[in-house]
Amino acid sequence: MADKKELTADQQAELDEIFARARAALAIIETYDQARVDRLCQAVAWAVSNKVTFTRLVAEGIEESGLGDPVSRMGKRMKIRGVLRDALRQKSVGIIEEIPEKGLVKYGKPAGIIGCIVPTTNPDLTPAGNAIYAIKARDVVIFSPHPRSKKTTFETVRLMREALEREGAPADILQCITLPSIPVSQALMARSDLVIATGGQPMVRAAYSSGTPAYGVGAGNSTMIIDETADVAIAARNSRISKTSDFGSGCSADGNLIIHESIWDEMITALQAEGGYLAEGSERDALAAVMWDAEKHRLPDSVAVAPQKLARLAGFEIPADRTFIFVKGDGISREHVFSMEKLTTLLAVHRYEGEFENALDAMRAIYEVGGKGHSCGIYSHDADHIHRLGLAAPVSRIMVRQPQSKANAGAFNNGMPMTSSMGCGTWGGNVTSENVHLKHYLNTTWVSVPIPEDKPSDEELFGDFYDATLEPEGEVITS
Repeated sequence: MADKKELTADQQAELDEIFARARAALAIIETYDQARVDRLCQAVAWAVSNKVTFTRLVAEGIEESGLGDPVSRMGKRMKIRGVLRDALRQKSVGIIEEIPEKGLVKYGKPAGIIGCIVPTTNPDLTPAGNAIYAIKARDVVIFSPHPRSKKTTFETVRLMREALEREGAPADILQCITLPSIPVSQALMARSDLVIATGGQPMVRAAYSSGTPAYGVGAGNSTMIIDETADVAIAARNSRISKTSDFGSGCSADGNLIIHESIWDEMITALQAEGGYLAEGSERDALAAVMWDAEKHRLPDSVAVAPQKLARLAGFEIPADRTFIFVKGDGISREHVFSMEKLTTLLAVHRYEGEFENALDAMRAIYEVGGKGHSCGIYSHDADHIHRLGLAAPVSRIMVRQPQSKANAGAFNNGMPMTSSMGCGTWGGNVTSENVHLKHYLNTTWVSVPIPEDKPSDEELFGDFYDATLEPEGEVITS
């Protein structure tokens, strides 16, 4: 048997062939003009995001992986539309920006061959979103699917390849590995010009150590502060929307609510009205046991499952109309597992008392447990509280009065760039803190022409520190 850490002969042959075809396709797409690539973006987006097709892809992905909620996952086809909207509204060919006052003109160039690592939770959305931005930038993409959902990813890519062919473009602009494995993904990343890695932290770390420029994502532990000015009904509804989307599989799904004491009871009642089941006592303990092992590692069987299944795994039953489970936090640290990332239909509620600074302290403690860099949010109408959270939170994005899992990767009612990959900055071990979007798929050439001199005097530059006696005219003698 071949060493699992090495490529098989078949895998090596497939990679060699795929890269040869990718180079040939790249030589063609990099000659296309803006109108041509825009039309191709529209073609591949429609091929997978129309309702009939996406419904089938969702069903296939859930059946294949055993993960996800078919109802809420359907909403991800709107994300494809959002990515397409953002792509079409930007320039990527030729001159993409001019700044006359600085004498600068910027030209967009392809990044080249992109190796894209596809997570098992998004076997259809991730390929579609990456394909749109890559085609817009005149790149080619080689997708490495997760073995648990490879058939769905392969079918998604097949549909987009057919769309390219119908438009007279090379199908090999988009390709998918058929023999996925960790060694294959590692080899793909090492040979690509750029890597976009969406998935677990081991794979993201592998991307950064591949020797290839890479954009990755960090772990999440999405936390929402709910202060005394919040509309409790809206906060509870949005928490339910965020928590239940695709059974809480995303890093953006609400994991922790930090609730002011004055609205604590009201919020508990509102969460229950939204379908939340409050697990206490032995039920709470049993949930902890099926979600984490003794070393506090997340157990896979309870990831991204319906709340009824989660409860049954823990040895109890909840009503069929319950949409999520929540527990009261009894502390925040790695010894208190419910303050960690959940990745399922369970959230923790934490009570804070007194001043808003106490909410910020709880928030800081949660991110010391995990999730630095990813996302945070607040339900508040107090501008000072929002500002203070903006200053204090060690995250790359903060949503105000919005459901995190529907908002921070871009939404039609906010200005965040649409994406399926969210950088977490140096907090999360990532090279960017932005939503990964079109500009990250491009190389940019800056052309500079002379402008009138813009050279401040030393007095202007150094202010009170400037001392004319230390800047004598003529040669300075040091010996």
